[in-house]
Amino acid sequence: MISISKWKCSWSLMATIASIVALVSVVHLFLFPVVPSFDPFSVRKVQDSCGPNNESVDGRTGHDPGNLQPVLDLEHKFPADLHRAVVYRNAPWKAEIGRWLSGCDAVTKEVSVVETISGRSCKNDCGGQGVCNYELGQCRCFHGFSGEGCSERLHLECNYPKSPELPYGRWVVSICSAHCDPTRAMCFCGEGTKYPNRPAAETCGFQLSLPSEPGAPRQVDWAKPDVDIYTTNKSKLGWCNVDPAEGYANKVKFKEECDCKYDCLSGRFCEVPVLCSCINQCSGHGHCRGGFCQCANGWYGTDCSIPSVTSSVREWPQWLRPAQLDVPDNAHLTGKLVDLNAVVKKKRPLIYVYDLPPKFNSLLLEGRHFKFECVNRLYNDNNATIWTDQLYGAQMALYESILASPHRTLNGEEADFFFVPVLDSCIITRADDAPHLSMEQHLGLRSSLTLEFYRKAYDHIVEHYPFWNRSSGRDHIWSFSWDEGACYAPKEIWNSMMVVHWGNTNSKHNHSTTAYWADNWDKISSDRRGKHPCFDPDKDLVLPAWKRPDVIALSTKLWARPLEKRKTLFYFNGNLGPAYPNGRPEALYSMGIRQKLAEEFGSTPNKDGNLGKQHAENVIVSPLRSERYHEDLASSVFCGVMPGDGWSGRMEDSILQGCIPVVIQDGIYLPYENVLNYESFAVRILEDEIPNLIKILQGFNETEIENKLTSVQKIWQRFLYRDSMLLEAERQKNAFGYVEDWAVEFLRLTEDDVFATFVQVYAFVYAEYRAI
Repeated sequence: MISISKWKCSWSLMATIASIVALVSVVHLFLFPVVPSFDPFSVRKVQDSCGPNNESVDGRTGHDPGNLQPVLDLEHKFPADLHRAVVYRNAPWKAEIGRWLSGCDAVTKEVSVVETISGRSCKNDCGGQGVCNYELGQCRCFHGFSGEGCSERLHLECNYPKSPELPYGRWVVSICSAHCDPTRAMCFCGEGTKYPNRPAAETCGFQLSLPSEPGAPRQVDWAKPDVDIYTTNKSKLGWCNVDPAEGYANKVKFKEECDCKYDCLSGRFCEVPVLCSCINQCSGHGHCRGGFCQCANGWYGTDCSIPSVTSSVREWPQWLRPAQLDVPDNAHLTGKLVDLNAVVKKKRPLIYVYDLPPKFNSLLLEGRHFKFECVNRLYNDNNATIWTDQLYGAQMALYESILASPHRTLNGEEADFFFVPVLDSCIITRADDAPHLSMEQHLGLRSSLTLEFYRKAYDHIVEHYPFWNRSSGRDHIWSFSWDEGACYAPKEIWNSMMVVHWGNTNSKHNHSTTAYWADNWDKISSDRRGKHPCFDPDKDLVLPAWKRPDVIALSTKLWARPLEKRKTLFYFNGNLGPAYPNGRPEALYSMGIRQKLAEEFGSTPNKDGNLGKQHAENVIVSPLRSERYHEDLASSVFCGVMPGDGWSGRMEDSILQGCIPVVIQDGIYLPYENVLNYESFAVRILEDEIPNLIKILQGFNETEIENKLTSVQKIWQRFLYRDSMLLEAERQKNAFGYVEDWAVEFLRLTEDDVFATFVQVYAFVYAEYRAI
């Protein structure tokens, strides 16, 4: 239980607290060669011991006595191994960071942080159409509402302006021939139908013609509405008046193209209301309405996790416990709400999370026209968790973990880092959702639209907060989840630290490599983007992509399969480009790397009926989708890791099934590659060496292979977003009183996951600041 005591704050104590100086500058993470290699790094010394510095963070003499550490000679106590790695918590790290983590991280003492519990009010309490940010006194309005007190009602069109040829406007995901809900720009059957709240978006509302060839999809005529969706004639394909019981019993025909695309609805006929997907499901202090948390009185934030002065102390989140409260002496005299100070013991690094206006996050989640977009989970008819296959779900998982982390702080003056939650995974997937997200001013480029979102977020925090100017943003962390990572970051934020899945240094592939023209960033003006690369290994970090929990793979421990049961020497299963049936048609797909691999080692005939020039029995390079993909990976010694359309999830697939990753992508970093020692568990070859791939792999002796497999088995959990999954497991347990199968398996895991690794990296970065 939480132990809270009230105390009066003396001036001397206040002076002591005020002397805890906030971080004022951020420097590069590591010095690292432009092209990843396995040579020893030429990193500057951080500290050769855990002893206190002679300089405080702001350059003044002295140190924080609450953060003293014992003196340890790190270099001698934690020498590097034969791979030039230092092992910390089972992971082989680059020597410098591994030494510091091994010797210093565990003995870092807690510091006292003064957390301000705010009580500023909002106009008309946001009129019931938004959430009050009690720190700024600003409303965060729901979809369709705006203004200081959310009193202005917006009108969001479902369709673009009509023309004689297109009476419903040109195509957009929400194009609507039925009833448009202008608060959400979403399409429903509408009044006069038996089921007015049943979605009727996109192809559901328009006529379809026969396919142009056998097996092809039917063609949509966007100029002709399908009036039969309103029919009660059981011989025609209806939708808006189809009774679910009759539909399930096949007593009535219905249009197959109509379905439950929108969140919060389930069942074949959208007849079952279910939980919507929100950030941290509103932390138990609010109601999730289509992706936007409608917080209970006294709570705010995108996930309703921040208490105001009117909240119950007993319900405060774990990251604010235990706390000592300072109640001003004259609080009872003013009759007004006043801010409260809560002193909490925390370990660095301390992360401040901006509560941005909802257009950068919650409004992108609310009203999604495809409910699986940019989220890592949905809910079924029984409100049980359904994990999605969205690789971009990592952004949601990281955000949720930071918000619920004991490293989170509300005190920006004490913060070491500032996390800016812009959900680009939602921006890009929703770029064609509705006219109010129009790309007309961006030449149809989703990359340009997304850049503008990040720039506006920068404008907001510079205008409303004092923290950016302390270090020109070098202590700020931005997340970029899309295929080419931070390539389209606006020039104003490039000083910051980028968390990405695409570590392209642009040293070789020095232009946009995507095959999707709408994501191309080459055409974005340098006046907006600047001339920065996509990734700077000195300051940025590559994190793993999201992977759906696989209960069978976990329970059967595929990741632990020994060498003698791995009969395939090399394995790659995936799209191999235009030379193969159903392959991506663009020659620049995968920057041609997968195509080169297929030319040499293809084990499936291409369109001409040819196998690879060096086809071998124990080498599988195939575009044919395997029904036992994880089993195939776990039956292989080496597994290929190459780009797709930008980054792909092949590294995660390999590691999670215990296969040694073979990285083929010059100048492009993989997850943790500038902090972990890849030589310990992976193989990296140059793109020009692809013809020698098998010869190179056969050159490893059994001892070296066993060592790499062992290392993979030790680090595989660092490629799982276990923390976010367990937050969900706890929510479901509290709601239903039991733990689902996937949660049972994850509760058995004890090693560090993605978020633990994230914190460890930034703990080291903070130590580096202190060493300067």
